[in-house]
Amino acid sequence: MIFYTEAESRTLRTAVFGVMVLVSHADPGPVIEERYAGLRALGNLSPELRGVLHASRVQLPAVPEEELEGRVLDALRLSVKILAAKAPAEAASFPDAVEAICHEVAAADGLVAEVETAVIGKVRAALAG
Repeated sequence: MIFYTEAESRTLRTAVFGVMVLVSHADPGPVIEERYAGLRALGNLSPELRGVLHASRVQLPAVPEEELEGRVLDALRLSVKILAAKAPAEAASFPDAVEAICHEVAAADGLVAEVETAVIGKVRAALAG
């Protein structure tokens, strides 16, 4: 089992749960369905990483909506670095798993809007460094 500091765990939670919020807010839709789709899509992550995400209450940064995107994208970039240093196998699968989560949230209402696709593109870029 890999140990993550509280700051690292918080960064990972901000990244993963933050992308769900970004995609959901990009195109207002059925929030409950999007939330459940995102939670189901966490199955794309390893059991160990899911354990880290659920080990503590999720608190996204208390910032205005227009600042949240930057904070989440920064958390994604940092998460990739954290995982590369501590869990290379996790680092290798993390980008695809996060992108799958984004797609599940976006498709929860049966249609992926152009604005959701744009957010997913920003997420993909952040994951690539």
